[in-house]
Amino acid sequence: MDLIPSFSVDHTAIIPGIFTSRKDKVGESVITTYDIRLTRPNREPAVDVAAMHSLEHIIATFLRNDPEWKDEIIYWGPMGCLTGFYLILKGDRHPKEICDLMIKAFRYVNDVDAVPGTTPENCGHYLMHNLEMAKWYAKRFAGYLTENSGNSDIFEYPKTQRLVTDDGQQFYDS
Repeated sequence: MDLIPSFSVDHTAIIPGIFTSRKDKVGESVITTYDIRLTRPNREPAVDVAAMHSLEHIIATFLRNDPEWKDEIIYWGPMGCLTGFYLILKGDRHPKEICDLMIKAFRYVNDVDAVPGTTPENCGHYLMHNLEMAKWYAKRFAGYLTENSGNSDIFEYPKTQRLVTDDGQQFYDS
């Protein structure tokens, strides 16, 4: 089987940021998947699972209610490795074009008093939330994006040597 594109990026070189993970043509439209990376994979601890779950609920709710963006939002959800999220949007924008949206979304987390959708009827694991830790991660990431918004490195996957594993699998830059 072919290695999927998101596994073909050298995760030892990724820094926190907003990256284009893939673009898909659907009819005449383009759907873009963004890698919203909160931590450095394999170098920093993964995001606390309960905080990640809370961030998912809060930011998904924010994005789907934002008057400017709600019609463009297709999906917001966590990466299995717990180092970030995937955001899928209609259209083809450079990651820098959604930086302000991400700053706004992560800042919004600090304004909420409760995580939305946390009843047994609304959520598959409604007790697994941590709003205070979610606020900590959100403040940290919003600050990072604000401080680094002029740094192109947080919008482009790092260029690395083409890695080849012992069994001959070749990795490519995204």
